[in-house]
Formats: sequence, C-alpha cells, structure tokens
Amino acid sequence: MKKGILESARHIVIEGPIGVGKTSLARRLGKHLDAEPILERPEINPFLSSFYRNSSRYALQTQLFFLFQRIDQLRELSQPGLFSRTVINDYLLQKDPLFAELTLNENEYRLYRQIYASLSQQAASIRPDIVIYLHARPETLIARVHKRNMEFEHGITDDYIMRISEKYTQLFHSYNASPVMIVNSENLNFAEDDEDFRLLVQHIDAMRGHREYFNKGG
Repeated sequence: MKKGILESARHIVIEGPIGVGKTSLARRLGKHLDAEPILERPEINPFLSSFYRNSSRYALQTQLFFLFQRIDQLRELSQPGLFSRTVINDYLLQKDPLFAELTLNENEYRLYRQIYASLSQQAASIRPDIVIYLHARPETLIARVHKRNMEFEHGITDDYIMRISEKYTQLFHSYNASPVMIVNSENLNFAEDDEDFRLLVQHIDAMRGHREYFNKGG
C-alpha cells in the first residue's frame, strides 16, 4: 500500500499569518508523527516588543534578527543524518521578505535584500516535502492574538495583522516550490479537538495533487 504524504515526508512546513495556529499544529503533528519540531522563537527576539510599539525605528533590527535565526535553523537541516526522522518547521524562509517589504523603508529594504540574497543561498537546497498553509479571516486572527495575550505582542495593531494576512494571500497565490495543502482554520480547533485534528491529518495524508484545499464542512 502506498504511504500517505505525512508518513513519507521528511520535511514538513506549516505556515500562515500571526494567530492562525501554525505553532500549535506543528507541536501536535510532531507528537503524532514522532517528528522533531524546529520552531521559530519570536519571544527571544530582543527587538520585537519595541517594534510593535515603534515599527519605523526597530523594523530593520527586528527583521534581521529573524532572518539570522531562520537561516541558522535551516542550515542545521543540511547536516548529514538529520532527516533520519521527520522535521517540522513552523515557517518558510520565503516569508521573510514578505515581512521586510511591509515594514522597512526603501533604503532599509534594499540593504535587507542584499543580505537575504547572500544568506538564503545557504538554505537553497532545503525544500519541504509539503507545506500546510493555514489561513483565516483577519478578524479571526485579531481575536486570537488578543485572546492569547502574549506580552511581546501587546503593541501589535489590528491594521498590521490585516496587512500581514494580505501578504500571505499574495505569497501563496504564486508559491509552487512544494506541494501545498491550503487549510481554512476558521472552524478547526486542531490543538484541542481530537476529531478536528484527525480530520485534518486524514485530508493531508490523502493528498495527491500539487495544491489542494481543506475546509471543514466544505
């Protein structure tokens, strides 16, 4: 019997805008697959809380810290033997310029692109076997961010979340480097609801095309 995509994958990426639940899904899917989650750690970015309060002053520092963190983690994936077990990331490197374009001024963005072009070559060979793209309405994302009430996110604005959501829509409209499962997370509680998680895993594992969609009840 042919293996499902989750069973055969060695590198899974879960992506989506702030508040969509990608880290929660990465952790639960990691336990389900006995996989190793390699996750972003926004809470250790020393500039992030300042950025949410004063974006124009701290945007470049914040963005470069995230870029270096992501590159360092992805560089580790190229080490021999790491893919002896499945690895799950809660980000794509390609999303890094998305945030940079949104937050940096013209001169900063030009400098950022030079640094990104140089560093991203180090991770060019790391391509996910599947990307799970979670999306939800901006209003839902805003409500979730407010509900979780993380200290370093206290300065985040509703407008910023809405603009990030739109950037993700644009990114995944054209992304085709890996197979993509697009998941409407509006009515899914895959972190706590066992049946929701089972349904999601079932649909992802049955994926056969390069781009498919899952909408609970749809």
